[in-house]
Amino acid sequence: MDLKKIIDKKNWAAKYMVDEITHICKTFEKRNPGSKGEHQACEYMAKVLKEDCGCDSAEVESFKEHPGAFYGWLYYTMTLVLIAVVAYFFCPIVSIIAIAVGLFLVLAEFGVYKKLLDPLFKEETGHNVTAIKKCKGETKRRIIFNGHPDAAWEWPVNYALGGVGFEGHALLGFGGAFFYLVLAIINVAKNGVGFGVASLDSTLTKVGLWGLLFVPFFIGLYFMVNYRRVVDGANDNLSGCYMGIAILKALKDEGIELENTEIGVVLTGSEEAGLRGAKAWCEQHKDDFKDVPTFIFSYDTIHDPKFLMTNYRDLNGTVKADKDVSDLFMEAAKAVDIPCKKGWVPPLGGATDSAAFAQAGFRATGVTGLNHKLESYYHTRRDTYDNMNEEGLANCFAASVKALEMFDDGAKQ
Repeated sequence: MDLKKIIDKKNWAAKYMVDEITHICKTFEKRNPGSKGEHQACEYMAKVLKEDCGCDSAEVESFKEHPGAFYGWLYYTMTLVLIAVVAYFFCPIVSIIAIAVGLFLVLAEFGVYKKLLDPLFKEETGHNVTAIKKCKGETKRRIIFNGHPDAAWEWPVNYALGGVGFEGHALLGFGGAFFYLVLAIINVAKNGVGFGVASLDSTLTKVGLWGLLFVPFFIGLYFMVNYRRVVDGANDNLSGCYMGIAILKALKDEGIELENTEIGVVLTGSEEAGLRGAKAWCEQHKDDFKDVPTFIFSYDTIHDPKFLMTNYRDLNGTVKADKDVSDLFMEAAKAVDIPCKKGWVPPLGGATDSAAFAQAGFRATGVTGLNHKLESYYHTRRDTYDNMNEEGLANCFAASVKALEMFDDGAKQ
């Protein structure tokens, strides 16, 4: 079906998104993972999808989670590293073990998003939304637009010093951990497993003392996340939530119904707690949506038009997105003359909900609109409704509608 009329409404769509996002930020409580505010936003958007967008169903679904666990490794890892610093001067083998365990926690929780520490943190209830707009005839294909309604806890160093300061602080902290790990390994290899000051020769002692310069950075990492301040999350990621909502709203306003393509909007909460909502949704719907080809476009932080990107790999580069879904968005953007880069979520870049869908066997890709070199608004109080980019929203909307049109025409299955 020709959706040029909808594509031409991209500026209207951008304004609609900003107005709706402003309403949510001003009206409801803060939306940290598993919070009342996240639930309120899900209830509101489900109502919009049902009443304003013509969805046949829009269900708010709950799940259990432990949101504090995702960053909780910081406290365990940095405590182990500080223990390792002290142990280095008396028993280097203990230093090796402590740092190795600490770095394993980093790899498990942040590197690959495993729920390793969840039982040690408070249980909360998170919420997702699953909304479906049926087609007029037989369902032959399905497209789902995804975003996450929760907002991040603030990263104080990024707010104060920007991305260079934030990343520099983190690199110095973990660089210091590797520094002591290497020193301890050298000492054990040279002097064997001993105990006491005598187990460390003078040169290695001096080098270890110089390493104490890393200690302030170790301590600083305890405060990398400020749980007392939750950002508005207008860009990250109400922008992603409203991409699909705006498409359905525009279709309904124009009286357009697709013949054989079903459209879904899935909002998965607690992404900022390690993709917890998307993982829960995949588990709850593991046997659903397999009847026809189903593509998922997962949007995250649609802001700067210069950085509109289709991410062919996700979760620190470890998870491969579906090539056909990714290619479809790239081809759609090109067809409507919207600049879009082919990229990935690199190591230390985190993840989008696309990774959880892909891991669960769904055909998905992630679409982002931010510089992977951290901007000052990312996870800070600057991520507000008055700091949104209508051009970035409009461009992504136009490319997304074109992708829907091409998918509806059978461009890729």
